Amino acid sequence: MKQGFFTGILIVVTYAVSLAFYVWMGTTPPGSMFHAIWQGGPVVSVLMALILMVIAYIVERVIALNKAAGKGNIPEFVQSLKQDIDAGSIEDAIAKCDEHQSSLSAVLRAVLDRYRNMQSLNITDREKKISEMEKAVEEATVMEMPLLEKNLVAISTIASISTMVGLLGTTLGMIRAFAAMATSGAPDAVQLSLGISEALFNTALGIVGGIMGIVTYNVFTSRVDRFSYMIDEAAFYIIQTLGTGKAR
Repeated sequence: MKQGFFTGILIVVTYAVSLAFYVWMGTTPPGSMFHAIWQGGPVVSVLMALILMVIAYIVERVIALNKAAGKGNIPEFVQSLKQDIDAGSIEDAIAKCDEHQSSLSAVLRAVLDRYRNMQSLNITDREKKISEMEKAVEEATVMEMPLLEKNLVAISTIASISTMVGLLGTTLGMIRAFAAMATSGAPDAVQLSLGISEALFNTALGIVGGIMGIVTYNVFTSRVDRFSYMIDEAAFYIIQTLGTGKAR
């Protein structure tokens, strides 16, 4: 519900801004670039709204993924946890996880909490400990991955929609151009040029929106994959350390 509300507000705000900008472009002097874009027709306002939505999602994802990376260098953080575990201090390791405030630290904290609980229950079987800690990794990862992948589907959808809307604007422009050619006598050169202009501007904006969406989706997907790989590697490393260390 919260995500749906955010998306709804974003759609309303971006379209209101793009519509206002589209109306303003219509007041610019003929022959200017803004006026030429305005001649692309009302579909232009939709395309500009889609581009603004991609930009908004880019800002949101950059902020969220930077937050998910936590505070400080990750390899150094993992090594500091290993040192605490080797020194037999689980509480210090948990405190460092709380301080780091990253997706990785949240997963590793779940591992340390599970290990501490098993210690309190006097469970000594090493295989059972490792199995339980691996379950803790899976459970924590399931909680963290939706936060890392949030809005990626929306970006991918906008990339597809943008090209389709651009194609729609192109089609409408070509209809207008051919309608001008179909007039009796000499074709209406003004309407013909307006139709072609409308088609080309819609094509261009649709391609821009599609490229932005595709590139953004691939960049963020790659970054999320690196996060996932890093979590798996660090969790395995810490679990093996706990399985053979002096933690208590």
